[in-house]
Amino acid sequence: MDNTLSKEKPVVRLRAFRAIDDPEACALFVEGHTHVLTNFGIQKITSARHGWLTNPAAFVLIVESLDKKKVYGGARIHVAGGSEPLPIEQATGAMDPTIHSLVRKYALYGTGEGCGLWNSREIAGYGIGSIFLTRAAISLAPQIGIKSLFALCAPYTVKLTETVGYRLETRVGNNGTFYYPKLDLIATTMIYEDMDGLSTASEEDRNSMMELRKNLNIVRTEVLRKKEIEIHYELEIPNLDKWSLADTIANSQKIRPVTIDENNLNIL
Repeated sequence: MDNTLSKEKPVVRLRAFRAIDDPEACALFVEGHTHVLTNFGIQKITSARHGWLTNPAAFVLIVESLDKKKVYGGARIHVAGGSEPLPIEQATGAMDPTIHSLVRKYALYGTGEGCGLWNSREIAGYGIGSIFLTRAAISLAPQIGIKSLFALCAPYTVKLTETVGYRLETRVGNNGTFYYPKLDLIATTMIYEDMDGLSTASEEDRNSMMELRKNLNIVRTEVLRKKEIEIHYELEIPNLDKWSLADTIANSQKIRPVTIDENNLNIL
């Protein structure tokens, strides 16, 4: 099957799965993400450590060709209590240890982090690396069972995350912000507290995400700034009978040493 994208109306699959269940797709995710970040001059990134590949509490969304041979973008949700701390803890814990107690507080009811959002140049401008992957990630919450979601955002993504329902988290850093990954860049801590009702999202985004939750596997033509893309959504996560949120929550309450690498980057 030819996986060349049509510029008139690209056709892609947006698929969700647990990282440990599809190592081949994860390898393509890492390759594509690393290539994109390298193009931006970012060499040392959290994702490059690949700890999430074996984390049983890491869920992956990828945008791929229909034959699954080409990946055009992706994002991840890490649930607190997996085999490693959340990326936001690893990134900011040395600057403000408050993030650890804050995460444990929300983790009592199931929390996680949206991270690793990216898209390739081939599909730039169609909303994959911004709105559609973000909506899809939030739509997964009822399946996973989490009630809240953290995110560490670059300045140009703050407005987008607010539109879909995230809000500024001011209890950490400098009123929610950190100089990260270096002194001339600012990262903003965001939190999504109503994962069930999506009450903080705009009407358009809320309606779209609620529709995805009702129809996890659906083909939709999405439109952004007059550009159309056909997305084959496959958001029903396989093998959830092997997933235990209760066990993950229990593990989240164990205080573990956190290895900090200040060169790491894992922001939306």
